[in-house]
Order: sequence, then structure tokens, then C-alpha cells
Amino acid sequence: MPSSLPLDGLQRWMLRVVVHPGSVEQALRSPEVRAEAARAEDVILPSKTLSAARRLAIYHGMYPARMRDALAADYPALEGFLGPRGFQQLVHDYVQAYPSRSYTLNRLGDHMPEFLKRSGPRRRRAFLAELASLELAVTEVFDAAEQTPLSAAQIAAVPLEEWERAVLTTVTAFRMLRSRYNVNDYALAVKERRRTPPPRLKPSFVAVYRRDYAVYRQALSRTQYELLADLARGVSLGRALAAALRRPGPRPKQQVLFRWFRDWVAGGVFAAVRIVGPEGLEPSTSRL
Repeated sequence: MPSSLPLDGLQRWMLRVVVHPGSVEQALRSPEVRAEAARAEDVILPSKTLSAARRLAIYHGMYPARMRDALAADYPALEGFLGPRGFQQLVHDYVQAYPSRSYTLNRLGDHMPEFLKRSGPRRRRAFLAELASLELAVTEVFDAAEQTPLSAAQIAAVPLEEWERAVLTTVTAFRMLRSRYNVNDYALAVKERRRTPPPRLKPSFVAVYRRDYAVYRQALSRTQYELLADLARGVSLGRALAAALRRPGPRPKQQVLFRWFRDWVAGGVFAAVRIVGPEGLEPSTSRL
């Protein structure tokens, strides 16, 4: 008969068996598992056809498959680049460094970009880390708290002459990324099931945000990115537009800058607007 382990001891024993990187037999012989119970039969009853160890092996075998499925859902472009075998190896290595610590697998892949920078495949390591950063931003935006964007009434309530001193706050479900590689082009090709472009150095700028439960990924020019980044940091609209006109490179017309701003407002990027005095801007509470 199985021994009566206390619940917390049973949970520790089961977890250590299931997540052990070796075989279930190796798991059952490991010191940390034996510290809770000496034999599988002390905890698990055999069935008519399976021993206690074989019954445990079902769960032990399901764990890496479940980890792979969860990470593949969050990193489809990464999986597409590495292929089935390469991605499986990445999942194996990653969950050894960052095992699941939560009741949910939604945030299992949060450390993937930093893991790839440090321990990813040598081939295209920098590209893969940036690709993972983009896909992580999408999952973060998808899971972020819902927040109502600026309404037409709120926008209309700001007098035209005061927009220069307007400071905006982005919605919670908003991220911005700049990359050295063409990761957005690659991820978009995977999403649309098109032929993927080869990785190459190409400065890329992207805004990721959610509205009405849909996640949008907008490619930006460098000028658009710098303007939107200023606004997200809490720079007033007038100062942000002036800075955009002073930067080196092709100078967009002022009406083009305002059109970008209107498009971002219409797209639901901003959640609030406030008017500040000419001196001393308040710090922005937006999150990049």
C-alpha cells in the first residue's frame, strides 16, 4: 500500500518526477525524489496492466510535449526558423533553465529572448533573440489588462490651441521594439504562410498594441518610431513634433507628422491625455 505522504510532500515528489530531464527510472533514483519517498510503489498504486513507474512515465512523457506546445504557440516564427528538431532541442534546454513555476503556462516563455542571447544556437543567435523579443511583445500585449482608449469625446474636449501642450499616456497593451534584423518581415511571412525572407541586417521599428481583443503589429519608419517613442515617454505633442523636424535625415512635412498622430489615436494607442504647463513636464506612466 502507498504510504500516506502529506499533501505538500506528495506534490513535491510528483513535480520532481515529472520535470526530471532524464528517464522516469532516473527520476525515481534521484536523491531529491527519494528524499520524499524511496519507491514509486510507496506513492502510486499499479494498475492491472501498468506498474507504478509505467503509470508515472505517462505524465513524465507528457510534460516536455506540453512545454513544447505552449512555447510553439507563443513563438511560431522561432519554431519555423529552427524546424521541428531544432525547436524541440531549444524547448528542452530552455525548460531546464526556466522550468514552469506557475499554474498557467501563459508566461512560460518570458525569458526566451535573454536565454537565446546567452545560450541559443550559435547560428543566427542575434537574429533569433530579436525574433523572440518581437514574439514575446505580442504575447505580453495579448495578455495585458484591457484599457479603454481615448474616445472621440475626450479628443474633442481638448481645445485646438492646447494640443501643443498635450501629454499622452499609452494603453497598457502597448510595446515598441527596434531591431537590427528584419525580424518583423520574417514573422509576418510566417503568419501569412508565405515564403520567409532570409535573415539580414535591416533596422526595423515596430509598434505592437491591442484593440477590441485583436493584436496589431505596425511597422514604423525610424522617424515614426522616434516620434511615437517620445509621445509614449510623456513628451508633449508640440515638443515631440518639433524634435521630429530637427532630427537628421529626410524631414517629413508637419501635416504628415500630424497624420501619423491621428492614425495612432484612431488605432487606440493612447488611453489618456492631459494638458501640462509650459514648464516642467509630468513623468509619463506609459510602458514601452
